[in-house]
Amino acid sequence: MFCLHVLTSFGQSKRLTYCNPLNLDYGYTPFEDFAAWGKHRATADPTMTLFKGKYYLFSTNQFGYWWSTDMLNWKFVYRKFVRPYNQVKGDELCAPATLVLGDTLLVIGSTYNKDFTLWMSTDPTTDTWKAAKDYFQVGAWDPGMFADDDGRLYIYHGSSNTLPLYGQEIDRHTFEPIGPKKELVKLDPEKYGWERFGENNDNVFLKPFIEGSWMNKHDGKYYLQFGAPGTEGKGYGDGVFIGDKPLGPFIYQKHNPFSYKPGGFAKGAGHGATWADKFGNYWHISTMVIDVKNNFERRIGFWPAGFDKDGVLYANTAYGDYPHYLANGKEDHLKSNFTGWMILNYNKPVQVSSTLGAYAPNFAVDEDIKTYWSAKTANKGEWLQTDLGDISTVYAIQINYADQDAKFLGKSLGVCHQYIIYSSLDGKKWKVLVDKRNNKKDVPHDYVELKSPAKARYLKLENIHMPTGKFALSGFRVFGKGTGSPPDTVKNLIVLRGDSERRNAWLRWRQTNGAIGYTIYMGIAPDKLYNNIMVYNANEYYFNGMDRDLPYYFQIEAFNENGISKRTAVIKVE
Repeated sequence: MFCLHVLTSFGQSKRLTYCNPLNLDYGYTPFEDFAAWGKHRATADPTMTLFKGKYYLFSTNQFGYWWSTDMLNWKFVYRKFVRPYNQVKGDELCAPATLVLGDTLLVIGSTYNKDFTLWMSTDPTTDTWKAAKDYFQVGAWDPGMFADDDGRLYIYHGSSNTLPLYGQEIDRHTFEPIGPKKELVKLDPEKYGWERFGENNDNVFLKPFIEGSWMNKHDGKYYLQFGAPGTEGKGYGDGVFIGDKPLGPFIYQKHNPFSYKPGGFAKGAGHGATWADKFGNYWHISTMVIDVKNNFERRIGFWPAGFDKDGVLYANTAYGDYPHYLANGKEDHLKSNFTGWMILNYNKPVQVSSTLGAYAPNFAVDEDIKTYWSAKTANKGEWLQTDLGDISTVYAIQINYADQDAKFLGKSLGVCHQYIIYSSLDGKKWKVLVDKRNNKKDVPHDYVELKSPAKARYLKLENIHMPTGKFALSGFRVFGKGTGSPPDTVKNLIVLRGDSERRNAWLRWRQTNGAIGYTIYMGIAPDKLYNNIMVYNANEYYFNGMDRDLPYYFQIEAFNENGISKRTAVIKVE
């Protein structure tokens, strides 16, 4: 699904790069009643598993799964896991769980019944699955499975805004439950601001949801992870409890949520899984939110993650939808994998071949996946042209298609996008920069790193073929380096936190000349500023995600097409 990227701009050893949202051939919603505002691609609730040297990615309602040898180039295996006698709406896995037991990979979907099949395969690169347990007796929604070092097996599950997460031991050989399920953890939104429902964590009418269980063991501790407060909001994240035993008791980690991305082009980092790659580096994969054509219109992204020297679980989401390097060996994920290639065409002038209604051209360059430009047709020759404002060095391009007037439901195999990207120094003489006229792949978030960096001021994307719907773009994103200087250090950052509502804070700072955006870093210790918020074209932010009882620390940096400023000094807010 991805192009192979082998060069870096800094003359380092060869490394692959990727860009979130991941460029998978996502299926479309299988539900007609979920397409009231238009048929659309949709998936969420991902798991990533390293098995026999390959990575396996499962997610909701995809009629199959993907596998890869490098976390970049993915192959899809079509498979219906749900049998007719235990069929559910959509006839497909929802929020699946995976587990490696020896030479076998297990997978099961969500169910409230006790007649779901637990599947197994020793070679899941092909559709070679058989039943490990035909009538799995643990009716688990949003399950997560875990095998401890002593060989004992556990399942964790729950998805509710009234009930807790549960845990239960399972016999490793018979897969029958051992004893009753046990209540483990609940949300506490009165204390933890990020657990409140709503786009801005301020909805007082609907209780938040806890869901998406996942378990890791590190240095003898058990890390029970969960998603909250609701998949519709930009603050959708993953939190974690820590215990000394697999079924608790558990204590809330002070750094929470540990996976968090409420800003940038594609927001959200909830309901996911933490895994180690073949070099032993941890990563966290999670759900990203669109929520335009339906509450459950979503995508997938992943982030460098790990455990710090104090055992704190974190995910590094800074610049998390810009190009990043994949690992080619052991690395420290507290240090950024960001390539340093900046967005070159944010809110820059755009010209188009045609415009459908109010789907205006600049929506394709406003760094918001929720908005998009659409041409009037899907005809060959429809085009969009972006002006970078000056001759710049282009390293990579991400094309994010929008599902305007799509006709598909469920998985569509054998479809593709085809296009050409032209570049120009003066807007008059053009040359082909990327040629995908013969592409045979479905690439809804196509990411292309150029074989060699290119000098350009203008880029023009011309449609050749769409798999369905109009030629529409939520983001034509050009990455590289401008010719100017990064912004100066931000001045006059203030953080106001009142005594009456300590879960909330108002951040404000002086606008920095030349900046297009800012990245705010925060945390519960001056050396643990693990969470961040990317803000475009603003000099304030209302942050409602704080722990009522803890002091917080903040700093900020500015960025533009030329690079990133120095960070400010750390501010402590009691």
